Amino acid sequence: MGEAPPTDTTVNNYIAGQISPPASKNYLPIINPSTSLQIGQVALSSPQDVNTAVSAAKSAFPSWSSLTVKARAAYMLKFHALARDNAHELAQLIVLENGKNITEALADVAKGNETVEYACSLPQLMQGKIDRVSGQVTCQDRRDALGVVASIVPFNFPFMVPFWTLPIALVTGNCIVLKPSEKVPLTMYKVIELFEKAGFPKGVINMVNGTKDCVEALIDHPDVKAVTFVGSSPVAKIVSDRCHSLNKRCTALGGAKNHLIALPDCDVEGTAQDVVVSYAGCAGQRCMAASVLLIVGEKEGAVQKALLDRVIEKAAGIKAGTAAGQMGPVIDSQSMAKILSYIEQSEKDGAKILLDGRVWMKEMEGNKGNFIGPTVILHSNKTDKAMCEEIFGPVLSVYHVATWQEAIEIENSNPFGNAAAVYTSNGGHAEWFMTRVRASMLGVNIGIPVPREPFSFGGLYGTRSKYGDMDITGDGAIEFFTNRIKITSKWPKPTVPEYVMGVQEGGVIMNGGTDHANFAGRM
Repeated sequence: MGEAPPTDTTVNNYIAGQISPPASKNYLPIINPSTSLQIGQVALSSPQDVNTAVSAAKSAFPSWSSLTVKARAAYMLKFHALARDNAHELAQLIVLENGKNITEALADVAKGNETVEYACSLPQLMQGKIDRVSGQVTCQDRRDALGVVASIVPFNFPFMVPFWTLPIALVTGNCIVLKPSEKVPLTMYKVIELFEKAGFPKGVINMVNGTKDCVEALIDHPDVKAVTFVGSSPVAKIVSDRCHSLNKRCTALGGAKNHLIALPDCDVEGTAQDVVVSYAGCAGQRCMAASVLLIVGEKEGAVQKALLDRVIEKAAGIKAGTAAGQMGPVIDSQSMAKILSYIEQSEKDGAKILLDGRVWMKEMEGNKGNFIGPTVILHSNKTDKAMCEEIFGPVLSVYHVATWQEAIEIENSNPFGNAAAVYTSNGGHAEWFMTRVRASMLGVNIGIPVPREPFSFGGLYGTRSKYGDMDITGDGAIEFFTNRIKITSKWPKPTVPEYVMGVQEGGVIMNGGTDHANFAGRM
């Protein structure tokens, strides 16, 4: 498993290939959510630090972007091997600073490294097109890097989410300034070490740590050409609006309220297992987690009752901790308080607590960590706050609906648009729902329908799950991180007799005849 991660690390910035303390000399504590003890400190950067990092990236851009895509991918291929070889150490850091269990932490690394694999295939994927569109006119396109781009990432996946952007941005030819979450900076600090070992030139990758001032300085910097953000919906909207006011490219992914719809013909055992993993895995701190389970049919029907009973039984069997199969803490006391408020409000509104995660707090009274157990709430009112708002914790709201249409109306009425899923044994039933739910990442018998490469990740336009431009991975990221340059060329007509006369072969004039749509050189 490798050596245990350090518990007293100082995380500084990384600029132009050098570890750089913040200009302010100020730091924030890094807290282990399993114990609430300080395990290190992270730089609190100022606009001055941001300007230095952006300048370094700008200086590195001409030489980096002049390399072939194949040459840039070769660096990323070296990193891929290093990430694989250091996966256990990276996972231990994730457990330490984020609280995931070890299985989830290893998956965090593996999923991020999968995007690295995709980026290594960009020499084949981002080739331009060329075609003769008229007698002597040829059109072609190519993809040019934007320049300096910024990536602002959240706490919930310390490795995977930064790697939604880093590999594709770099291999397409951009230089990057990364702003990790100040709550989980240790993982990316180790990643920077691996980037250095892979031989990336100085200034191509830079990292600044901090909070709001740091983020605003990145967005506002005139040399930052594009910004990606993943986080809460209110902040995603602020980031998107701020970028677009500067005519700056931005993709900003926000929160979610994901609905799972269980039909009477679902496989009870498989559905129950999948629902529990979806809502309680990673302590519910993921934008693709289940939040609402809509059970279709009679409340006291045999299938409906068996499904709910099995969900409760399986969730009740989860133990607190960070070993495989256990559930870790939520990230901090503020998140804990928010989750508790939704449970308490549901009780006041008349909902029934079928499984109460608050018992963990009593059972672990001596533990200072942010542990709250899986919770299942049965609602009688579909407008309860817990039914409608993002909680971002291990809480599942259950609501019985009589018809398919009622399920669709509830799912469609929520303001988010990340994910939705249906559980059924009938392909026709699945198709009916897949054409009517209002979300961009849909599942059939899969409660966490995350698209994997080469498919792109992103919420639905026009909802609180997505602001800005394009998706954040896959071909959406290729489009986001490049400008598509179109070149139209016309060369002088050959004067050889064969061209002037026109060569006829099988009745077809090979020089194209007269092109009435061609305005080049004539009025």
